[in-house]
Amino acid sequence: VKDGKSERGGHPVERIKMRQWFLRITAYAERLLSELDNLQWSDSLKEMQRNWIGKSEGADIDFRIENTDKDITVFTTRPDTIFGATFMVLAPEHEWVPEITTSAQTKAVEGYIAYCKARTDVERQQEKKVTGAFTGTYAINPISGDKLPIYISEYVLAGYGTGAIMAVPSDDDRDNAFADKFGIPIIEVIDKSAYPGATRDDKIGKMINSDFLNGLEVKDAIAKALDHIESKKLGARKINYKLRDAGFSRQRYWGEPFPVMHKDGISKTLPFEQLPLELPMVNSYKPQGHGQSPLSGNEDWVNLPDGWQRETDTMPGYAGSSWYFLRYMDPKNTDRFVGETAEKYWQNVDLYIGGAEHAVGHLMYSRFWQKYLFDQGLVTKDEPFKQLINQGMILGRSNFVYRIKDTNKFVTLSQKDKYDTTPLHVDVNIVNNDILDIEAFKKSREDYASAEFVLEPAHATYPGKYVCGNEVEKMSKSKFNVVSPDDIIANYGADTLRIYEMFLGPLEQHKPWNTNGIDGVFKFLKKFWRLFIDNNENFNASAEAPTKEELKVLHKTLKKIEEDVARFSFNTVVSAMMIAINELTDLKCNKKAILEPLVVIFSPYAPHLCEELWEKLGNKAGTITSAPLPKFDKKHLVEDAYEYPVSINGKMRVKIKLPLDYSQQDAEKEVLNNEVVMKWLDGKPPRKVIFVPGKIMNIVV
Repeated sequence: VKDGKSERGGHPVERIKMRQWFLRITAYAERLLSELDNLQWSDSLKEMQRNWIGKSEGADIDFRIENTDKDITVFTTRPDTIFGATFMVLAPEHEWVPEITTSAQTKAVEGYIAYCKARTDVERQQEKKVTGAFTGTYAINPISGDKLPIYISEYVLAGYGTGAIMAVPSDDDRDNAFADKFGIPIIEVIDKSAYPGATRDDKIGKMINSDFLNGLEVKDAIAKALDHIESKKLGARKINYKLRDAGFSRQRYWGEPFPVMHKDGISKTLPFEQLPLELPMVNSYKPQGHGQSPLSGNEDWVNLPDGWQRETDTMPGYAGSSWYFLRYMDPKNTDRFVGETAEKYWQNVDLYIGGAEHAVGHLMYSRFWQKYLFDQGLVTKDEPFKQLINQGMILGRSNFVYRIKDTNKFVTLSQKDKYDTTPLHVDVNIVNNDILDIEAFKKSREDYASAEFVLEPAHATYPGKYVCGNEVEKMSKSKFNVVSPDDIIANYGADTLRIYEMFLGPLEQHKPWNTNGIDGVFKFLKKFWRLFIDNNENFNASAEAPTKEELKVLHKTLKKIEEDVARFSFNTVVSAMMIAINELTDLKCNKKAILEPLVVIFSPYAPHLCEELWEKLGNKAGTITSAPLPKFDKKHLVEDAYEYPVSINGKMRVKIKLPLDYSQQDAEKEVLNNEVVMKWLDGKPPRKVIFVPGKIMNIVV
């Protein structure tokens, strides 16, 4: 919804009351919050869930409506500021608004309610403009006795707290802006002069103009105000949550139908033997209007014997996505969603990899669902996903053309600021290095067929060309920046694409898609292939025993990959393999004892290439996927030699590799006979030789 109309179609939207199903997720709010600490999830994702649950401690306070025996209950986390309350605000949907609105204010209030009905909660919360209407009625501050005018405003939501607030303009930005707009008094109740830079929302300072709270620090004033409210029976302490019960109804055909029927305001579930309830065949999937789903028009399905009628709403997508992993454990079980034996064996998900966009939707609902099933004794774990990693998004490189307003003429990037232009996304597949294929563009849409173009001038870098703008943003069909893998696979193979995607960067980070480096990955795979296949396309893996240097390269790589996989650092796995292939190429290694373990360890990354090499290595039975994972042996990583930097008169002249078990006498003998050292000594005998095993050798002449 945008500006009171549907984003798709531009139809007027009005908020109406409907019969809806809800899941009572609020009953689990405290557990969903406190048990986050037990999960191996990222701190940022946990914080998103904490903020969504939104625990706040405060009090419900009753404000008497003037000249009546009725109270408006307000939830506040700041009872210390009650002496600064100068007005009250109700949500436009509050049930008492029609009752307390005076005849003189009826027209203004009804007009304002109609305005709010066409706006979403998100729009209302983000609105910077101050709006509202006075009901004409007053409430009495239960502690100060002051009369407070009662307004309605969109910034108060019916779904949070009690749908009513006591407004303290001295210590809340939105209340302050409202008071300023409607000329309402502002009473300062906290002296923050001792805290330079403190804002209205900061809970610091000393109380002023607050009767029995005067002189107290805010923290102490809150506690004393709560005690006073409870002792005088003006209200009660309360914990509140921003988390709302989860809407479980959808007015559409697709979705699981509710096995529920209604009659005369009474609802009951279908008999067990009539389950599962399946969707009927329908001629139209269109809504019936007035908030009714397509099923409501199927009278033969809706109307049951004895006047009962089926529920016509269907369940949302998360009805299945919240628990599908449990069904995977035992998909053919016809008695239960998962059998006890299977569930006890598999339990919950060890590792979940998914986007952060699910943080307060799917992941929250799944946790709630699992906890409910756990409480019913149907599962053995009360959390669905033990460990979670948010993979980074692959970002696209978008291109733009610039249309002069109210024309069908397009100017290039360098000229766009000379005109009043509108940037439009253009399909990146008809752009090469930011140069637009004009003919392809004209064919892309009927209204572009007659488009005119102002091209780059003769002195420009690309004269006579149309140069597009560019921007890195989310890859999306709507932005025309989705790149099909088909061309890459056709030119380089699927393994190159797989490895390049992992090589782009760390798993958790957003990564811009750019194929400029894909040729390097392709060359790396060809180099890997050449360890097995010579230039004449002959298989040349040898059964010869490997050297120490070759074993060291292999086991260093195995160790690195094992550590990196445990950290989900797949880009560094690829780097480690690249280093290993370069080193083995330099060693001219073609030993089967070295190459076969590398093929196995690298097969998850380049499965097609490795499967073929596996067969060429003589493994005819089974595939590489059943091969045991090779383990590194630390004995091959123990160094038995060291490359000593040899300095003569304080300047390093040469590096000489010597066995680590050499004595000083053996080391001196070999170093002094080295051609480079002899050249710098120029026939002079050394006056002193300083030898530190495994570190340095210094010669003083």
